[in-house]
Amino acid sequence: MTVARDPSTGSGRTEVPAGALNPAVRAEPVAAPVRRRPAIGAEALAAKGWWRTQRFLLLRRLTQAAILLLFLSGPGWGVWIAKGNLASSLTLGVLPLTDPFLLLQSLAARHTVATTALVGAAIVALFYLLVGGRAYCAWVCPMNVVTDTAAWARRRLGLRSGARLSRGWRWVLLATALASAAATGTLAWELVNPVTALQRGLLFGMGAAWALVAGVFLFDLFVVPRGWCGHLCPMGATYALLNRFALLRMVARRREACHDCADCYAVCPEPLILKPALKGSGTPVITSMHCTQCARCLDVCSKDVFTFGTRFAAPSETQNDTRPRN
Repeated sequence: MTVARDPSTGSGRTEVPAGALNPAVRAEPVAAPVRRRPAIGAEALAAKGWWRTQRFLLLRRLTQAAILLLFLSGPGWGVWIAKGNLASSLTLGVLPLTDPFLLLQSLAARHTVATTALVGAAIVALFYLLVGGRAYCAWVCPMNVVTDTAAWARRRLGLRSGARLSRGWRWVLLATALASAAATGTLAWELVNPVTALQRGLLFGMGAAWALVAGVFLFDLFVVPRGWCGHLCPMGATYALLNRFALLRMVARRREACHDCADCYAVCPEPLILKPALKGSGTPVITSMHCTQCARCLDVCSKDVFTFGTRFAAPSETQNDTRPRN
């Protein structure tokens, strides 16, 4: 600072910054205030309100809880709606449902497969060919709650780094599960399957299942972001094969309205699938077999870029759709 006479009074003392009187002396630069990035979904919350920024997340949780209650109603209250578990069940005594991955293990183990199991697998396959194979992962599988919680905790703790793991490992685990079934003649994978263990634990008591569930949670939290569902789960790999041909798709219908807030990338469990549809010049349809149809991109987008559609949506039908949304 330099002391100078106050020109308004001709007397007194006024402090002026260094360099104001002597050009040879440079004043120290003042740092600009740091602008914080808005919280994920904050723009959507302001533009659309709470319900429209959370609706598909809440609907998924309600669906997962309702499915568990269908199985719990029998042992809990004596009302047998669904018997069995997510791998193999009979609903209302007439509708068989069989997990395709379980069927593959049974065939590899050379088990005699009942006709109802084959019919159940066909029904499940047809359903997910319509709605998207990995919709099972986001809307049905109870482990999704665990892995989503781990992803949320990572964001809250500011954990940005993590190990890299190829998606190819899920195919390795799928092949290993089938090979172990063939070698042992048993459904060996089901002994350590976290999905089966968690559902059984929620219905009948966790026991040692806590170790498997905690292991997946900690793995996703501290080692590989979205590591279990996105890179390892062989059930997810099986449903991804169905997803390759599925009819229902997420579509970046209003991609011209995107203003690069990147909130969709932050919440998507498979963020690499977004860019071709969102920023590419071809189809706006997310065609990747890894999309889980969780619709979180739709929830957190303040511009309503994303919507549900079909695999047959053409660029000419969608690229110029910039109609305002309520």
